[in-house]
Amino acid sequence: MATDIKATTHAVEAAALMKLLPTRPRLLALGEPTHGEDTLLDLRNELFRQLVEQEGYRTITIESDCMMGLVVDDYVTSGTGTLDEVMEHGFSHGLGASTANRELVRWMRTYNDGRPAPERLHFAGFDGPLEITGAASPRQALTALHGYLSAQVDAALLPCTAETLDRLLGADDPWTNPAVMMDPTQSVGRSAEAAELRLLADDLMALLDEQTPHLITTTSRDDWNRARLYGRTATGLLRYHYWMADTSPARMPRLLGVRDSMMSANLLALAAGGPALVYAHNSHLQREKSTMQMWEGPVEWWSAGALASAHLGEEYAFVATALGTIHHQGVHTPPPNTVEGLLYELPESQYIVDATRLTTTLGDTHPNLRTSPWFGYAPLDPAHLASIDGLVFIKDVAQR
Repeated sequence: MATDIKATTHAVEAAALMKLLPTRPRLLALGEPTHGEDTLLDLRNELFRQLVEQEGYRTITIESDCMMGLVVDDYVTSGTGTLDEVMEHGFSHGLGASTANRELVRWMRTYNDGRPAPERLHFAGFDGPLEITGAASPRQALTALHGYLSAQVDAALLPCTAETLDRLLGADDPWTNPAVMMDPTQSVGRSAEAAELRLLADDLMALLDEQTPHLITTTSRDDWNRARLYGRTATGLLRYHYWMADTSPARMPRLLGVRDSMMSANLLALAAGGPALVYAHNSHLQREKSTMQMWEGPVEWWSAGALASAHLGEEYAFVATALGTIHHQGVHTPPPNTVEGLLYELPESQYIVDATRLTTTLGDTHPNLRTSPWFGYAPLDPAHLASIDGLVFIKDVAQR
């Protein structure tokens, strides 16, 4: 069996990866089974460099706040700010502390230096301004959208003034109150003010669409794209806060679904601009329905990848990552009757697996789902093999 499986593997290189795909995808999604391991991020960085140099990719997007990501993009495209400032203010979820993320930003800035605008690399976050404990106030996104429109269109066309928005938004603390995650009755997401803000956000987005021919000539398409990002984020956050206030069993499935729907909308907007490498947790990029065990029980929802794949077809590709060991987290040698265990028997330290050929090779062999002693590592579900385009396997992840 090991010899047969060996025949399905390739070196971890962009060229080998692209040969597994029927066409160059607009979104090439590379998943990770755990967060915070620079070994995985170093591999991501190298694959992105190769995709830039060999395949014409110009954008990388990661599972980080889409609004904060604009800070990073301004730096890598035009040198705005300093690297230290960007790492502090351009990433959510603590990702700015990663050495590998810092190296990615530094390399992108160096690559762009002196290049004409059409050849520059771009960085984007595609997550919403969300943390596990709650969500940001819609203030930044909503006022940015209003500010863009108020500078470009007749004031009579605007559905409200900036002062009205400020009054309805009120203080930010009630929006960001971390207690809301466990006590929905403390949420302001279904207040009269929030309901009015949802209508105004919708009207502002409609006005943005209606004025597109004027806006892309008086500002730029890049500025218009940013305004659309502001609008998507504002409407998504208001929708998220609405469900934060819900007390029914639908609350957690809807919150997870709204988050990944926001992610998917950002990914599809990036896909419209050209090929991009997407990097996030496997559960956000897979085509199969995602599941999570919450304090209320198991929750299911469709991931951003499943949504993007439904829209893009073959122009969306998903490459999952699986690991053998993470000894510093108590994840030791995988059992031989799991996918990770079968791959662990091969001598190479890391490689790409042709998932389609591996499925054929396994035939009637049905590997077990590995169980992880550490909640932070999600093993590969062997039932998902048929729905992924490739699999990166890393034998051992060492602590840096």
